[in-house]
Amino acid sequence: MEITLEILAILFVVATVAGFIDAMAGGGGLLTLPALLAAGVPPTQALATNKLQSSFGSFSATWYFVRNGIVSIKEMRFAIICTFIGSAIGAELVQYIDASLLTSVIPLLLIAISLYFLLAPPTTVSKGKQKISEAMFALCIGGGVGFYDGFFGPGTGSIFTVCFVVIGHFSLVDATARTKVLNFTSNIAALIFFILAGLPIWELGLVMAVGGFMGAQLGAKVVVTKGQKWIRPLVIVMSMLMASKLLWEQHQQSILSLF
Repeated sequence: MEITLEILAILFVVATVAGFIDAMAGGGGLLTLPALLAAGVPPTQALATNKLQSSFGSFSATWYFVRNGIVSIKEMRFAIICTFIGSAIGAELVQYIDASLLTSVIPLLLIAISLYFLLAPPTTVSKGKQKISEAMFALCIGGGVGFYDGFFGPGTGSIFTVCFVVIGHFSLVDATARTKVLNFTSNIAALIFFILAGLPIWELGLVMAVGGFMGAQLGAKVVVTKGQKWIRPLVIVMSMLMASKLLWEQHQQSILSLF
């Protein structure tokens, strides 16, 4: 494909908006991945390039939350390790297993997440103790969701957030901050495998990374200042949009065959 200034400018803007949204509610890939495909990037390279740029966005949000004392890397170190290993395994296995096996389950999971945030009472402070130990949470949630992100990906941020809220009893702001730490971890683990395979298109990925970094900084700031007022609606909207997109992709051929 030919990389023009126009394509770079459009992808920069898309990545900036996606970084802003992703820092608060996840789902930024819903914008960036289709944009890369529309620009003529082959699917496998689009996935790899998207991981490259999203790693910068998730790092930006993580850095903001850590710098402002919202989350402690030291306290999350075991969850970070489990998430990294899970994502690395997922990124390796996706080369041998059909990822479409998950596409029937994920839209339903995303719809359930959006319904939870729509119907559940507001969570502004931590309530009680975690339903499982921190070590078990790190192994099951960090490792499991990390594996899913390396293997497939859509909705990872929303899944992490709802696990931190429902199982970990964190406030939505704290859950979002912890989500970005683990999201960045899983992004980096998967990206390493894509780089080793020589898949990312660096010119596109780095330009988008600058936009994603800027957008994520602004989004993280909104999380801290506006909190639940903005996060809940965005989680609901992005989860439903991702579910709708996945369902449409699953049934597109059968629908089009009717006409």
